[in-house]
Amino acid sequence: MSIVVTGATGQLGRLVIDALLARVPAAEVAAAVRDRGRAADLAARGVELREADYDRPQTLAAAIRPGDTVLLISGSEVGRRTAQHTAVIEAAKAAGAARLVYTGVLGGPDADFRLADEHKATEQLILDSGLPYTFLRNGWYTENYTALIPVQLEHGVAGSTAGGRIGTATRADYAAAAAEVLTGEGHTNRVYELSGDTAWTLEEYAAELSRQSGREVAHHELPAEANLGVLTGAGLPPQLAEILVDVDVSGIARGLLAGGSGDLARLIGRPTTPLSTTVAEALAATR
Repeated sequence: MSIVVTGATGQLGRLVIDALLARVPAAEVAAAVRDRGRAADLAARGVELREADYDRPQTLAAAIRPGDTVLLISGSEVGRRTAQHTAVIEAAKAAGAARLVYTGVLGGPDADFRLADEHKATEQLILDSGLPYTFLRNGWYTENYTALIPVQLEHGVAGSTAGGRIGTATRADYAAAAAEVLTGEGHTNRVYELSGDTAWTLEEYAAELSRQSGREVAHHELPAEANLGVLTGAGLPPQLAEILVDVDVSGIARGLLAGGSGDLARLIGRPTTPLSTTVAEALAATR
């Protein structure tokens, strides 16, 4: 019986593996990956590699074994995720997995912006499967913003959030919560609404970036159509750009990603990483 992490070579998956290895022996952890070559470093640490491709269900049958606890990290291909997740759920049920842990979206069924649709469908599929479960409803990642700091320093911080607050946390915070749920007791058939301790606005984010960088970083509140044009002009596929603008308008602007449950800090046993810390680390990486 192993703890199986899908998407283990992704940005979140690698951090989950790191957090697990701080808690349990490597022999108890399996990384489900599409490309073994990208996971050679994990194998070198003693983690078992299992081939698993969401788009090739036949690979999943061997990747999940009786009694395994499976972390299903949601796929990144918006529009294809329900089918991909279904393949994992069916494989976990057929194998007799002990529990399925899923990284969904803050708010669960109450999140009515478009990005949440596939997450809500996946949660329902898991419930219908009868598998023991844990739902980790992750809020927005702080890195969604700090990864854009080089562009923001030149062009400012833009969005269509209408002053809505965003309760972000770092990927490492969410990974620590996943590790606790995968290894700790009392998490079966539980739902956690995960967000940072302190929610902030894009205007406040621009002010923090200005303070730390020593440069004046403007905040631009854009109409949805103008924001869509900015994102597509930056090279984002139109469908993804539309979904991100909808998150701003239908999610953040309406307070749906502000969070505030405190679940994340309780799970990880410490305060979530402050925005100022993540901004400082991202700025240092650009120098």
